[in-house]
Amino acid sequence: MAVVEFHPRSIEEARVARRHYARVSPNLAARFVVELDAAVLAIGMNPAAGPPHSHGTRVRRLGRFRHLLVYLELTPARVLVVAVAHGHRRPGYWRRRLP
Repeated sequence: MAVVEFHPRSIEEARVARRHYARVSPNLAARFVVELDAAVLAIGMNPAAGPPHSHGTRVRRLGRFRHLLVYLELTPARVLVVAVAHGHRRPGYWRRRLP
């Protein structure tokens, strides 16, 4: 299983999304966290399963939510999440985070 690390800005993006959903409903925020955890686990188990995205990254959708985890497989044992991106944001804003 690969270790999944988060870029500091992607951690903040996840927090902002969770706070947004918490304002709508505490249950919705809890479901967001569950979906985020499930996506991280799935990426760790099989990083190559996510469809290729731009600049060598891959993506994993967060279940029913419009957010995507944009990640880079650094080695077979190490993955870096570069963005927790809303599906309607301008694409590629996270490129400058790539190593």
